[in-house]
Amino acid sequence: MERHNEPSKDSAIQNNITRKTIAEVFQLARKSSDFHQFSPVEGDFSVRIQISYFQTLVDGLKIKRYLVSEIQKNIEHINDLEDIKNVIPFEEVKVSHDVAEVEKKLIKGYAVIQLNEAEHEFILVNVNQTELGHRQSNETENEFSVVGPKVGFVENIDLNIHLLRQQIAVPELVFEEITIGSLSNTKVMIVYLDGVTNDQHVQTVRQRLKAIDLDVVFDSSLLDQIISDNSNSPFPLFLSTERVDRVIYAITSGQVAVFSDGSPYVITGPSTFLDFFISPEDYFLPWILGSFFRIIRIISIFFSIFAAPLYVAVLTYHFEVLPETFLEPLIVSRNQVPFPPVIEAIFLEITIELLREAGARLPTKIGQTLGIVGGIVIGQATVHAALTSNILLIIVALSALASFTTPIFKMANTIRLLRFPFILLAAIWGGLGIAAGFLILVGHLLRLKSLGTPYLVPIFPFRTGNFADSVLRTSFQYTTNRSKFLKPKLFKRYHPKEDKEDINNE
Repeated sequence: MERHNEPSKDSAIQNNITRKTIAEVFQLARKSSDFHQFSPVEGDFSVRIQISYFQTLVDGLKIKRYLVSEIQKNIEHINDLEDIKNVIPFEEVKVSHDVAEVEKKLIKGYAVIQLNEAEHEFILVNVNQTELGHRQSNETENEFSVVGPKVGFVENIDLNIHLLRQQIAVPELVFEEITIGSLSNTKVMIVYLDGVTNDQHVQTVRQRLKAIDLDVVFDSSLLDQIISDNSNSPFPLFLSTERVDRVIYAITSGQVAVFSDGSPYVITGPSTFLDFFISPEDYFLPWILGSFFRIIRIISIFFSIFAAPLYVAVLTYHFEVLPETFLEPLIVSRNQVPFPPVIEAIFLEITIELLREAGARLPTKIGQTLGIVGGIVIGQATVHAALTSNILLIIVALSALASFTTPIFKMANTIRLLRFPFILLAAIWGGLGIAAGFLILVGHLLRLKSLGTPYLVPIFPFRTGNFADSVLRTSFQYTTNRSKFLKPKLFKRYHPKEDKEDINNE
């Protein structure tokens, strides 16, 4: 038992991170572009005052109108920190000697005041902007979940940084600013967790962003396409999300996030194929339910892609695979249809896509009405007009529903696209065409990489240590380690077993 109570190597590293001098705290904070440090007065005075804070966490009006102005008015009467404490009009003002407390308060939106650059005493002033970013319009619209937080990012990058710093309240969260766009001069932020994220991933993203030559950056999706390892692939190589909790999980796992001013979406990488079928809701439900829903999504992919092509292949070349009980309803269904199965399938698939696009472009209430009424009316009319069979109509409708289970919109679009080449291959070569298309698809996925990381990991290369949170979402006691393929500097995330043993020993 004594051996279990000894601190692990990762715990020692985490403890050393918090044991810093104030100079080391400020040196780490200066890596972030939103960290400000200045002196409110200039000239020959008996004291030299320095104010430090994170701009995205504080109320700028409080800093300028009340903090700085009061110090400037009374500078001749200020000789020590107590004098400053007496003149500034704030309720929450505290003198502290603890560097750890200063570090904690700084990241919570406090301003730190130093006198004559002394390292042993500080004034902590609460100038936090608590209401910044909390409004109804920053709820997630396209990545909805029943359980869990509903807060999403907005188009203001400072608000987004504020929302992120509220949840990851450590100075190791680094924001690096890059300006992109010869006309727009768009502010882009590289976000990572210092001491956790692999330096190679950060350097790769930094180099690719700095190499971009673009006039206007409208959205982070443009950056996603430009910095991808393979821009000719229909598969998204960076995960794009508007959810704050999803970005927090990615950053704490050792991934790099990219924010773009004017865009409510954040891209994270390196990402894998399975990341696009993981919903944050999986972690807010018991692990058995989370794993079940995750498997349903993965099964839905295959059904959505291969259901209509299999229908075309069977009716064109492989009638012998159908049981006799299925032949009669199938013959009756297609008795009056004058088109071959491939034309029938493509017609229905294009009709579904038209309904989707029309519903997405119209206002919400009209779009919902069009999707429901239009689907029923058009489906019923095409069957009565003998343009398609009712069995294929059911298959296509179920395929469309299956594609909606994908949490990430970009991957859902890729699945929608893949059905059409597979339908054509099934019409030309039947089952052999579907098998050949599947092999080409798998070969393409095997060659894809995201920031140099294989796209199909942990399936290929096979990594048993990463299956705890991939196809299945296991219990939290088995997800204590970060993914090995991300090569994080700090491998251990938390130590639940050690904590329980410590409580029992007490």
